[in-house]
Amino acid sequence: MSKQSFRQSVSIPGLLKNTRQVFEQIPDRQSASSISLADHLMSGLAIFGLKYPSLLQFDQERNVELTRSNLNSLYGIQQAPSDTYLRERLDEVDPRHLRKNYTQLLHVLQRGKGLEGLTYLDNHYLLSLDGTGYFSSTDIHCDQCCEKHHRDGRVSYYHQLLGAVLVHPDHKEVFPLAPEPILKQDGTRKNDCERNAAKRFLRDTRREHPHMKFMVIEDALASNAPHIKLLQELDYHYLLGAKQTDHQFLFDWVDKTSTTATHEQIDGKGVIHRFRYLNNAPLNDANFDCEVNFLEYWEIKPNGKSTHFSWVTDIPITHDNLMLLMRGARARWKVENETFNTLKNQGYHFEHNFGHGYHHLSTVMVHLMMLAFLIDQIQQRCCGLFNRALDKAKSKIRFWQKIRSLFQSFLIPHWEAMYLGIANELKPTVIPYNTS
Repeated sequence: MSKQSFRQSVSIPGLLKNTRQVFEQIPDRQSASSISLADHLMSGLAIFGLKYPSLLQFDQERNVELTRSNLNSLYGIQQAPSDTYLRERLDEVDPRHLRKNYTQLLHVLQRGKGLEGLTYLDNHYLLSLDGTGYFSSTDIHCDQCCEKHHRDGRVSYYHQLLGAVLVHPDHKEVFPLAPEPILKQDGTRKNDCERNAAKRFLRDTRREHPHMKFMVIEDALASNAPHIKLLQELDYHYLLGAKQTDHQFLFDWVDKTSTTATHEQIDGKGVIHRFRYLNNAPLNDANFDCEVNFLEYWEIKPNGKSTHFSWVTDIPITHDNLMLLMRGARARWKVENETFNTLKNQGYHFEHNFGHGYHHLSTVMVHLMMLAFLIDQIQQRCCGLFNRALDKAKSKIRFWQKIRSLFQSFLIPHWEAMYLGIANELKPTVIPYNTS
């Protein structure tokens, strides 16, 4: 069986090897333990890579000789911990140590030319940001939980995160950067919020990727002067939603200004694309010196159905880039559709509580889930054998089911054998038995 089917760095063996190397650099408070911290982290990653629905099911199978062998040959795990020890050890891991995994994998993707063709508007990478929740309970909580106090006296505890993914309107793959947890910060009693998380994320990302050209695309909550000034300070371009209910001054200014331009075109499907735009408009009366470029858009289908959007940007708007700006701004939805919805509905079990812990467990587990998703997306972008197997399975849900089935039924010497077994439709065999 030829080993040339996999590209060394951007195939799953290379990606997992790179990930483990980063795990091995994380400080281990229990270095004398018989099971290394790297094995704990790789076990957590395997849970999401193999799409286990729960820690309990993983725990029930980890001591089966077949499972132990396959975890070793596929994930390099010397010994998988029990679910109890897994939770205890991962609860002590500072999630910030996991940021380097995303940086390293993104560099691997760049070196493997996986990001070629993904730049947009003067070679910028579209970076879509949005918040989502990943834990909520009225009973289980930790010191970092945000709290919601209800009128009837109940208290809900929750964790959220700010997700960020590289997107492109013409490509289905998305590539997550390290998400920023929305948690109570050390020593504070106030809830954290998406705006503060965005400040931390943008500063960390610029420090980790000082030379990458990013264009941040966000919803209308981001269209405020402090956020725009931070984006400018950190050398991010931006495309931000803008609602008339929140920016009445801006819309009135556009209505009254004589230089406001319009444009309309009809595409080959009979869809009308109608634009209105103005450069160098004040964001609001309280921040008159904060000038933005305003773009408004209507999509009118042949059946008469109309959809309306509006944005602000720092990119000068011209007749020639209207469609590019509109399509780039609408790609923001990929953080919801291709990321959060995929994690919720295509086998990653995003909304399942894999453990909360007392310190960092919930956040570490969501990081491991996102890393498994990133590895899958890189394979989808760069690995021909992965895509051969995926095409044969017809859907991702069936693909993950086939992987789990092979993993639980056969000794798998390496990932190439796994994918070839699916791509070539491994024929069922009769289980040998002895009647004597």
